[in-house]
Amino acid sequence: MEQRLTLVTLGVPDVAAARRFFEDGLGWRAAEFDSDEVAFFDCGTCALGLFGRGALAHDAGVADDGGAFPATSVAWNGRTRAEVDAAFARAVAAGAEPVKPPEEAFWGGYSGYVRIPGGHLLELAHNPGWPLDETGRMVLPPPAA
Repeated sequence: MEQRLTLVTLGVPDVAAARRFFEDGLGWRAAEFDSDEVAFFDCGTCALGLFGRGALAHDAGVADDGGAFPATSVAWNGRTRAEVDAAFARAVAAGAEPVKPPEEAFWGGYSGYVRIPGGHLLELAHNPGWPLDETGRMVLPPPAA
């Protein structure tokens, strides 16, 4: 498993307000993506995702109980589904708690979650729409003009 992260996702109560903060407040530009439910920002070597808190909990297969769910996940993307399966098995063998085994995702990819020691979620995913370059960096669509 290559040592890198591809995405940090924040589960927020209001995606539109969080997006306005980054765009209007900080001057960042979101990647071109047709959804009011999620926003992605290219941050150089990693991307920042904004996703509804409840939707993130649902995607990970955990309860949004306010306490045990940190509303944050980090993601490692593989180049293939087989890489995701191998990374999931390796993480579990290393002591991570399996939360949701890799499976077809509603967004057209393949994704699973583990809870790492300390309680945070690690998503292991393959997204055929956002390939990885030769360095392992996820290639997002460019910001809207």
